[in-house]
Amino acid sequence: MNIPFLDLKTLHQELRAELSNAFNEVLDSGWFIQGNQLELFEKEYAKYSGAKHCIGVGNGLDALHLILHAYNIGEGDEVIVPSNTYIATWLAVSYAGALPVPVEPDEHTYNINPALIEAAITPRTKAIMAVHLYGQPADMDEINGIARKYGLKVIEDAAQSQGARYKGRSSGSLGDAAGHSFYPGKNLGALGDAGAVTTDDDELAEKLRVLRNYGSKEKYFNEVKGFNSRLDELQAAFLRVKLRKLDEWNDSRKKIAAYYIDALSNSELKLPYVPEWADPVWHLFVVRSNRRDELKQYLTEMNVGTVIHYPVPPHLQPAYVELGYKKQDFQIAETIHNEILSLPNGPTMSSEQIDYISAAISKVNTAKLG
Repeated sequence: MNIPFLDLKTLHQELRAELSNAFNEVLDSGWFIQGNQLELFEKEYAKYSGAKHCIGVGNGLDALHLILHAYNIGEGDEVIVPSNTYIATWLAVSYAGALPVPVEPDEHTYNINPALIEAAITPRTKAIMAVHLYGQPADMDEINGIARKYGLKVIEDAAQSQGARYKGRSSGSLGDAAGHSFYPGKNLGALGDAGAVTTDDDELAEKLRVLRNYGSKEKYFNEVKGFNSRLDELQAAFLRVKLRKLDEWNDSRKKIAAYYIDALSNSELKLPYVPEWADPVWHLFVVRSNRRDELKQYLTEMNVGTVIHYPVPPHLQPAYVELGYKKQDFQIAETIHNEILSLPNGPTMSSEQIDYISAAISKVNTAKLG
């Protein structure tokens, strides 16, 4: 049996007719930027996310960067970020001209630890960027409480959490604004790069609509120095088709995660932890082993695709060498990055594939891999 990490081909084959119809509708319209498909998707995704506004942009990184820019966060400012995240979270802060200030994660959830945030706040701090990593929401009530105390903005990095809920509330509606990625591998993925911002802030939404379009509200009249970051009509049309399937796909991921947790409960792997207030969408199913590389190699030999999300934490990336961080500066994040491995959990997986992976891991010498 050969099991890819994520089978997008099968996923899209199921929607081939609908996606083809969406393509033809856009093609026949003759309108490819800032048209009816974008307007409809923005309304539908805002409703899905429980937010007042959705502003489509070019990708998830742009979404976070534009939020910071619209809030006038830039040179000389600091933004609290997780030490355990994908580098895009940090890059958004850098693009705005501000300084990313890392805070270690909770060792159980892998999301930013609210108990450590206050110690990182300085007079230059302007915002907290909370990542809902792997599709599990961060502890937003605690984070929002700290932000109110210090007058800070709260920005959700919701790139991996479309459909996740925190205490019954939707990801993307839990802070001042949220950045979303629709990279093809996400739970809601476009057929190319795409992103969006959700927010209840009317003023921010209006600023973002101008900023994404060269700083222009009216064509050829530019109010501010803006950017070119627009969610195009084709991707909006494709996303509208796939949005209708998102809850079904998320439910499939949840069932796969539950199966893994039950089947691997007696293994030596450290399995994901879910707080009682979280309803994750399992963008990734991440296990931990202090012999991670051996486990990955073993599963590769068994024709099971796995991915490390992520092998190197942002503070040790060459891109941030100027910040002067060294090994052991953020030990929790480093340990996590050295031990994690993502197992396949795509929504089109069969029960036979899940059984095969679970059996393969159960048969492995746990003393060797534990």
